[in-house]
Amino acid sequence: MPRSVNSVASRARRKKILKQTRGYFLARSNVWTVAKNTYEKGLTYAYRDRKTKKRNFRSLWIQRINAAVRQYGLTYSQFICKLAANNIELNRKVLADLAVNNPQAFESIVKALK
Repeated sequence: MPRSVNSVASRARRKKILKQTRGYFLARSNVWTVAKNTYEKGLTYAYRDRKTKKRNFRSLWIQRINAAVRQYGLTYSQFICKLAANNIELNRKVLADLAVNNPQAFESIVKALK
């Protein structure tokens, strides 16, 4: 009996990955083995950097809050400590947004802590 190889499924599997790598540089877009390796590596980077993105944004928020509270004679750590002591539960994302886009509201929060 002849060997069955199911070329339809194999071709579909290859086409799916080659479609994902369209637009990559040189052989990365059209040579099967290179494209497959590039695609898998890209998925690895995407997974890793979804975690890194969260870290980077938290760091950015902290820098913005620190820069904003320095104008009122506080440091970031003092500000966060006073927030906790006064049971004000605003996260860093909201505080950074207020500091950048609504300085009056941020100033009222800082004055409430003093």
